[in-house]
Amino acid sequence: MQPGYPGYPSQPPQQIDNNMTMSIVAIFLFWPLAIPAIMAASKVNTLLQQGDYAGAQAAAAESKKWSKLALIIGLSWYGLCLVCCVIWLVVTFSLGA
Repeated sequence: MQPGYPGYPSQPPQQIDNNMTMSIVAIFLFWPLAIPAIMAASKVNTLLQQGDYAGAQAAAAESKKWSKLALIIGLSWYGLCLVCCVIWLVVTFSLGA
């Protein structure tokens, strides 16, 4: 068989990061967006085993997108809550004294 024959890959299989770790971290910050991230991350290895490298890259990109969005919203929300608590404490202690 020739090296470029469609039945055989012309290059060794690639490793694609499935972003599962970032997806799991994101579930603690903003779970509604982390669930689609985990679902997309779980598809990456299956698609790689089937030889669908483009599909695996698309699933990894989808997972990364949802994870980043969940992290940004979650961290922003916690930051906003922290600022509100600090403002509440400052106002409470300045009026009470």
